Amino acid sequence: MERENAWKKYDEAGRVKVFAFNEGYKDFISKCKTERECVKEVIAQVQSFGYEDLDQIVSSGRVLKSGDKVYAANMGKTIALFHIGEVPMEEGMNILGAHIDSPRLDLKQNPLYEDNDLAMLETHYYGGVKKYQWVAHPLALHGVAAKKDGSIVEVSIGEEMSEPVFGVSDLLIHLSGTQLEKKANKVIEGEDLNILIGSIPLDGDDKEPVKAQILQILKEKYGIEEEDFLSAEFEAVPAGRARDYGLDRSMVMGYGQDDRVCAYPSYMAMLQLANTTRTAVCLLVDKEEIGSVGATGMQSKFFENTVAEVMNCTGDYSELKLRRALKNSKMLSSDVSAAFDPNYPSVMEKNNSAFLGRGLTFNKYTGSRGKSGSNDANAEYIADIRRVLDENQVSFQTAELGKVDQGGGGTIAFILANYSMEVIDSGVAVLNMHAPWEITSKVDIYEAYLGYQAFLKYM
Repeated sequence: MERENAWKKYDEAGRVKVFAFNEGYKDFISKCKTERECVKEVIAQVQSFGYEDLDQIVSSGRVLKSGDKVYAANMGKTIALFHIGEVPMEEGMNILGAHIDSPRLDLKQNPLYEDNDLAMLETHYYGGVKKYQWVAHPLALHGVAAKKDGSIVEVSIGEEMSEPVFGVSDLLIHLSGTQLEKKANKVIEGEDLNILIGSIPLDGDDKEPVKAQILQILKEKYGIEEEDFLSAEFEAVPAGRARDYGLDRSMVMGYGQDDRVCAYPSYMAMLQLANTTRTAVCLLVDKEEIGSVGATGMQSKFFENTVAEVMNCTGDYSELKLRRALKNSKMLSSDVSAAFDPNYPSVMEKNNSAFLGRGLTFNKYTGSRGKSGSNDANAEYIADIRRVLDENQVSFQTAELGKVDQGGGGTIAFILANYSMEVIDSGVAVLNMHAPWEITSKVDIYEAYLGYQAFLKYM
């Protein structure tokens, strides 16, 4: 049961819309390379569409009514958008949920050292990465340093052509005989992902002059002392903007598309929602790549607590109604799927693979080892989704994450399913997933946007 290539249904005017939408997407992932940057950008955009800060609504005691739009941010790393519907929230919400964290190299808390006249930064990789992909590659530093006086210093170095970049060095081919005999997961060790950051010694410092020079630059340009690293969150990410990929410009190459390629069409679908019967929600969360743990991960109580606050602001809260609202909700866990790669066909089963250009992808289940750790969506729910997408001419496909026993992975779907709500994974197929530069199809991104709009309005 092969799905048709989605490009075929678009005439020239339609393709213009596809390409135009992706210009906004490329700009988003080029500017937003950390979860903090994503939340900051989303807030700036949604405010211009009439979304208000939930904290201010709560403080003012104002009552929310149908048509009102609010957002709630959690520690600057997670955000939830609510468009209040016509029916009570107790009857359930239509929820789009994606994550905005991505694999990267995090600086350690005490990262800076000098070794043989070179200043280096120690890192700890975040999420599932092939470590050898992160060497000999231009990196940028993004993040924040929280100072003892309560001030926050934001840092982004390496994105502009006028700025320097950084990187992890690799062993030259002439001396790599022993290295090349190692297994791929041992070619580069985690403790060897140290970033070269400088080499000029500071005049008058005889102990660690190169390190001293770097510290002086940090102090002069950013007001950051060495001890400020203790309360900092700096991420090393691939430097540079997202680009058109392919001679026909049909694809996007960029960092962090898992899962910002689903986050962007999700919140953009919310912004285009004129009215809604059920309350519509877009939830963009942190920490999915390391198990959705912590105060900003999906396993925290942030979403549940925020739903309670919103219901209270509508004047219709009780603990029982909150439980009913969560149980009666329907969700698309908007997360990416692995695209079929002609270079590596042996790990995929073609009848149940996602393909670039064939639309929004649905994974009934993810997990591994007999669906372990997955949310296995109900057949009745999938039938409802098929109806809505077909009625709205949205191209979609279904897939598994590779062959049985080949590997696997998980999403936030099972966490929301714990409330007994209907949940299924849906997102965009990605090549090079978790590599520094990932590849997606522009038409898949646009179909995701259309599909998410249809879900919010008609489910």
